[in-house]
Amino acid sequence: MSETPSGTSGAKPEDNDKAKRLREQVDKLLAQAPAKGKGGVTLGGRRYEYATCAEFLPVAAEGLDGATAEPEAAIGVTAYLLEGADAARRPVCFAFNGGPGSASIWLHLGALGPKRVVVPDDGAMPAAPYAVEDNPHSWFEHFDLVFIDPPHTGWSLTASEAARKKMLGVDGDIAALAEVMRLWLTRHQRWGSAVYLAGESYGTTRGAGLADKLQDLGVVLSGLILISCAMDLQSICFAPGNDLPYALFLPAYANVSQYHGLLEGPQAASPEAARAAAEAYVQDEYVAALHAGSRLSDKQRARVARRVAELTGLPRALVEEKNLRISDQTYFFEALRPRGLIVGRLEARATGPMAASRTREWEFDPGIEAIAGPYTMAAMAYFGRDLGLAAERRYEVLSLDVNKGWNWKRGEGGDPSFTSTSPDLARALRRNPRLKVLAASGRYDLGTPYSATDWSLAQLDIPAEVRSRVQHRYYDAGHMMYTRQADLVQLKADLAAWL
Repeated sequence: MSETPSGTSGAKPEDNDKAKRLREQVDKLLAQAPAKGKGGVTLGGRRYEYATCAEFLPVAAEGLDGATAEPEAAIGVTAYLLEGADAARRPVCFAFNGGPGSASIWLHLGALGPKRVVVPDDGAMPAAPYAVEDNPHSWFEHFDLVFIDPPHTGWSLTASEAARKKMLGVDGDIAALAEVMRLWLTRHQRWGSAVYLAGESYGTTRGAGLADKLQDLGVVLSGLILISCAMDLQSICFAPGNDLPYALFLPAYANVSQYHGLLEGPQAASPEAARAAAEAYVQDEYVAALHAGSRLSDKQRARVARRVAELTGLPRALVEEKNLRISDQTYFFEALRPRGLIVGRLEARATGPMAASRTREWEFDPGIEAIAGPYTMAAMAYFGRDLGLAAERRYEVLSLDVNKGWNWKRGEGGDPSFTSTSPDLARALRRNPRLKVLAASGRYDLGTPYSATDWSLAQLDIPAEVRSRVQHRYYDAGHMMYTRQADLVQLKADLAAWL
């Protein structure tokens, strides 16, 4: 074995240059003074004046001797703090989105924050120009709000490839964000405040894990809000040998098919009728049929195919061809194929035109395309003009590199096939008798369907008296249900009642 010259690591020069640039970028972010400002919003007839503080917080590694090593990451955090409030009496809510790889602009400028991007109620793309306006349904009435952009989303960065690999995974991400929250509470002297978390999509996977992790750090949560829940990936990942999502998605398919006029008979009468029919069929027959597999008789198989076709509006021949199992990808491309349209994943009321070749390749999601551009442009204008965050480096709204490279493995020797943080949440609920959970689901969400969340919450390993602290509310839009005005209003009302 050849020896490495003293003072070098044996790395290629370009690798050393990259490592140096990462370190310099993180140090530059952490050296920036917090960007501070002021604003105000009227909520429920009362004027709330607030201070804003946008800053980068360090996530540091602990050395072997217990001393804090140099920071491994700079994490962007934007806070709205009520002017003149008694910090000891004012609750604080930390909020983040999911992906993994998504920045927090969706919750920040969609529902929770004092500013909001307004888009059409039906999931269609609005016309430019795009801007934020006052949000009369902001959650600021109830909490100080702290929005976190996890590593490699927004402008947040890790300082090395080793840190990137460690933090871009289920456990590393939970540890990093727990440290960010601990540090924020310390720097802003808010350890006396009641603490809440709000996460969306993968942010619920993260949030469920954080509920338990924060307890280990001495942070006692008062409440956890799970928007578009994804705690149990087995319930939403279509994979060989996993029949669970085929059953759990069927009620959501029925609801969407009723909206698009694909159903006939009693289930076509209303969304409620479609959901009820599908939910009953799943519980009474469909799960058993999937479990039986090839043991079904020809007569039984024909009956199942006929009923699944009736509940989805898909051709019976297609249901038979797919072995009685309709995946999300099959539904997106086949439900409205006669009309030349694909169905949106995150907002299934939205549709988009197929290519002239009628390909089945998933090129874009009509449900997210309609709002991604408007949110991004409005956010960039607002961050620069109002929050003083005028960075030239790209703001990562949704990083596909993060998403594709995510480490789903938990713990040493863990199985990454179907990551789950619901055991973490169940443990946190048993540990903390004051912890309450509010789950919110959009009925037109085919990314994290309401019916899959029903199952996930029902599987929590908690006794009945603890289960009474978990509530689930439903809305008539998609993944970001708050983009629909009526649901934004209802979500705020449900939050207030829950609190």
